[in-house]
Amino acid sequence: RLPPPAKRGTDLAALLERAAHLEQRLPVTVAPLPALRAVVDPDQIEQCVINLLRNAVDASLPTQGAVRLSLASAQDFAVIEIEDEGPGLAAADNVFVPFFTTKPEGCGIGLALARQIAEAHGGSLTLENLKRKSGCVAALRLPLETSVLTVAGSRAGG
Repeated sequence: RLPPPAKRGTDLAALLERAAHLEQRLPVTVAPLPALRAVVDPDQIEQCVINLLRNAVDASLPTQGAVRLSLASAQDFAVIEIEDEGPGLAAADNVFVPFFTTKPEGCGIGLALARQIAEAHGGSLTLENLKRKSGCVAALRLPLETSVLTVAGSRAGG
């Protein structure tokens, strides 16, 4: 069982840079990251991103395909996307089922745990095959820090 998140204001760009730096098997291309903050448990979100990056690299490694990491905002959410150039999802319906794996060394915990972490933070995690080429994109959506939006809005207004 996942412990309740110990949430605090977190710089998502710094968290993503740290997670990307930990992956050594393939270079992770990090798009320019905007300054976005969310009230999250940084350890849990970093673990979630590490799991997603690990899966993307596992998928891309056989062909030395690219792995890209980006951050954007949409409505009141930060959207973290991790895109790979692997073969894509063969069993998309089962990827979040605990203990389901398509990897010889896998145990089927990573994606189930990643989704549980996202949902514990009021967010979501989706995986989709890319339409224009082979590969997959994982999209982790997390609520933005509302106090930052409120302060920025009040400054602009007066």
